Amino acid sequence: MKSKIKVGIIGCGSIGSVHAEHYGKINDVELAALCDVLPEKLGELAGRHKVLKTFLDYHRLLADPEIDAVSVCVPNDLHAPIAIDALKAGKHVMLEKPMTLNAELAHEILKARDAAGKVLQLGMVRRQLPESQIIKEMVGNGRLGSIYHIRVKTIRRRGIPGLGSWFTTKARSGGGGLIDIAVHSLDQAMWLAGCWNPTRVSARVYSKFGSPMQDYHYVAMWAGPPDFNGTFDVDDYAAGLIRFENRATLSFEAAWACNAEEESSLELLGTRGGIKAGGGKIILRTEMDNRIADVELFYDKGKPHFQIQLEKFAAAVRGEGKVPATGEEGLVMMRLLDAIYRSSEVNAEVEL
Repeated sequence: MKSKIKVGIIGCGSIGSVHAEHYGKINDVELAALCDVLPEKLGELAGRHKVLKTFLDYHRLLADPEIDAVSVCVPNDLHAPIAIDALKAGKHVMLEKPMTLNAELAHEILKARDAAGKVLQLGMVRRQLPESQIIKEMVGNGRLGSIYHIRVKTIRRRGIPGLGSWFTTKARSGGGGLIDIAVHSLDQAMWLAGCWNPTRVSARVYSKFGSPMQDYHYVAMWAGPPDFNGTFDVDDYAAGLIRFENRATLSFEAAWACNAEEESSLELLGTRGGIKAGGGKIILRTEMDNRIADVELFYDKGKPHFQIQLEKFAAAVRGEGKVPATGEEGLVMMRLLDAIYRSSEVNAEVEL
């Protein structure tokens, strides 16, 4: 392959800007093209990163033979069609989370990847956090013993993004807080524990704060300001229990908005030890010299996790490593999210 991988970004919004920033820190990658349907966003990001090639139509970017790979950073309903078109055009694909709207579309993306023989990496960036890497190592060396239960919480007091935009319109997003932020904590938990066989789910999703939109009070809004002429028909809170055959269980809570303290935490319970990460700390609860002991682990925060994710994508494109988050794992996640929504709809446990 040529000396630098030439990358294009499709979607110049908030997450596209993050990709652009971190591609610029990778020596063997050149950010060569940008695409967005909004000329002002496109021009602003291109100017900031000195990108000469800009497109309003992603098909034109994909037709450029100089582009080796693309980051797909668009609303959720466009993930599948753009990723599939990119793979068919012979581009390697870095696909932001969630993989797509449902498991059926995820399967179509995998078929396109296999037919193209190109790299597909999913944007499950929490795997690259230093906390995740430390815990993964401890699980691998048996420090926790057999893991039998996992707890995850991602709670925002008032954190609905882009109220009235595609974020809160089910036809475009596929759902609310569950598919937007719980997808990160669920993926992180299953990856750390090595549990990729969810078999049963009992869950509920709620929509309590986003409608009527004019009554929603907040301090700050990601992807805002609100559009009161838009739609809010998605979940803002989700909770449930997932079974992994007879091996383990996982309890989860995720909220875009609720009357509770903000929290982002993950806890693994094992037969030799338990470990909890959250609030910038990792606490190991174990036994030492026949005594109960709690140990706080100190660690280097290292590089930004988005940069690490994109470095691994570039390495996979070069054939120098495997992607850290695969399409097959993405398909499992989409099946799980589908089952959570279905469980809530039928008010009963469902089998995957």
